[in-house]
Amino acid sequence: MDTGNPLDDIAPIAILMDELRSEDVQLRLNAIHRVSTIALALGPDRTREELVPFLQDSVDDEDEVLLALAEELGKNFDEYVGGRKYAHVLLGPLEVLAAVEETLVRDKATESITKVSESLSQQQIEAYYIPLLNRLSRGEWFTSRTSSAALYSPVYLKVSTQIKEDMRKAFTALASDDTPMVRRAAAKWLGAFAKSLAKEHILSDALPIYRKLASDDQDSVRLLTVEDLIAISKQLEPAVVKEQLLAQIRQSVADKSWRVRYMVANHFVELAEAVGIEIVKEELVGAYVQILKDNEAEVRSAGASQLPGFAKLIDKDTILTRILQCVRDLSQDQSQHVRASLANQISGLAPLLEKDSTIEHLLPLFLHLLKDEFPEVRLNIISKLEMVNSAGFIPVIGIDLLSQSLLPAIVELAEDKSWRVRQAIIEYIPLLATQLGRSFFDEQLGNLCLSWLGDNVFSIREAATVNLKKLTDVFGVEWSRNAIVPKVLAMGSHPNYLFRMTTVLAITTMTPSLNLDVINDPIMQTLISLVSDPIPNIRFNVAKSLEVVATTYGSVPEGQSLAKEKIMPAVQSLQNDPDADVRYFAGRALERTMAVVAIADYYLVLQEAHLNELFLKRDDATLHGTDPAFDFTPGISCSESRFTA
Repeated sequence: MDTGNPLDDIAPIAILMDELRSEDVQLRLNAIHRVSTIALALGPDRTREELVPFLQDSVDDEDEVLLALAEELGKNFDEYVGGRKYAHVLLGPLEVLAAVEETLVRDKATESITKVSESLSQQQIEAYYIPLLNRLSRGEWFTSRTSSAALYSPVYLKVSTQIKEDMRKAFTALASDDTPMVRRAAAKWLGAFAKSLAKEHILSDALPIYRKLASDDQDSVRLLTVEDLIAISKQLEPAVVKEQLLAQIRQSVADKSWRVRYMVANHFVELAEAVGIEIVKEELVGAYVQILKDNEAEVRSAGASQLPGFAKLIDKDTILTRILQCVRDLSQDQSQHVRASLANQISGLAPLLEKDSTIEHLLPLFLHLLKDEFPEVRLNIISKLEMVNSAGFIPVIGIDLLSQSLLPAIVELAEDKSWRVRQAIIEYIPLLATQLGRSFFDEQLGNLCLSWLGDNVFSIREAATVNLKKLTDVFGVEWSRNAIVPKVLAMGSHPNYLFRMTTVLAITTMTPSLNLDVINDPIMQTLISLVSDPIPNIRFNVAKSLEVVATTYGSVPEGQSLAKEKIMPAVQSLQNDPDADVRYFAGRALERTMAVVAIADYYLVLQEAHLNELFLKRDDATLHGTDPAFDFTPGISCSESRFTA
């Protein structure tokens, strides 16, 4: 289609327009996704006069098609109707979409209206957007009134003073609507609207709206006001917050609905930061203790997730006297999810307490949680070992005492019946190795890491090979050569093909972390022997492994020799394999190996040619005595010479 001259070929446009009228939903959906192409072909005038009215009349369709239309109209579609000057014409179809029954369509329509409003001038907003907002706010069906709540904040700062006053009154009406869904929408968007208001209007308008919604008889409305409370508090001074909102804060913390208390718990740190340190000390410490002792496990779990963040806002003595007792109770909570949430956060207290207090109060809880019967609790504790070590646990208590609780927990997790739990503990092994040291690892965890190579689940075997690579990075190549490589290679002669496959996989994964001495001596022998393995899967994985070795080390002279003398002959023999997959991977390996060797040879030739040229210049200069750059004066050392080539 020639988009520069749309009238030259109108047939494709007509086809797309017919697709919009098709009974096939997929055809209509495809047409909607190409609506920008239609608009580009029609040009701005015909788009405004024909396409946009057609789209506005076509909203009686499947929700999937309407959702796509609402999304397309928000993707800078004003460019196709003539730019910002005519962007308001898009409000027509979007207004209709904002009133449909399906929530997803309405949300996407309001999102697109908000994007369009960014392109509108004040005159366009007051002439087109505000009337749209009024119609939606006063619509007969709750769907339109629900959508309108999201449309106040984007344009509030762009309109005149009188219109601002009308908008505040209209939003107040939404908060008093008879339909709970409309009040929920008002509660959801009150915070965003409040950010646009001047301080005096927050006190005169936003606060009464918030108080009304916060005392609504529907808990689905009240729970949304928690974020409004935070947004309004950020706009006010701490003294004003204390005077105007303290009662609502207490009311929300003690709400009869656990869902409201859960929202408070889940946003507790944000709330504390918004209201100021004075209210935190006087009110929120007690409120937080109340949350940690809540009857509902979900509330306690959410409260535990806020532990380090809230503890940063209070002093050490308050943590020790008020918070730690609750933490002890949570460590023995009946709900495993509460204990898991605590285990994930408790180590965050360690940097806030001095070393003595950490050892005295947190260590017993840490060791207790390491023995928890729920795997996720133990995993969460182990995952935070680095933070625990930085707080001084390991150096002070000694590795022997810690190992009494840590090792049994690791072993139990390593043998857990859920492979996902086993995989999770494998991922933490390099961190444990870093913190616990090489000697402890060799004695206690080395055999465990190798045992994962024989796991029944492939994902565990794969994770185990990645683990060995990371351990090599931690402890060094020499350690890996003595402790890991021999045991991995020994599996290459195992009668079970899965063990031999794991050997090849481990070599492929570990190769970048090893060096040529280890590769050339024991590893290549094993790979070459597996070239003739009876299992095709092993043979083509050998080809992939040889490719990795060649591409990793082929750029150095020793690696080139290895590639030419051992890798290329082995791969060439696999090219004659009866299995098609083996031949494919062998061909790819040979191609990439030859490419690496050829590039290395090319640079070597260039280097030799350059050196020969330099020596010829030196000999010529020395012979004629004409170039001071090659002046080797007798009796002057090389460092004093003026040879600078």
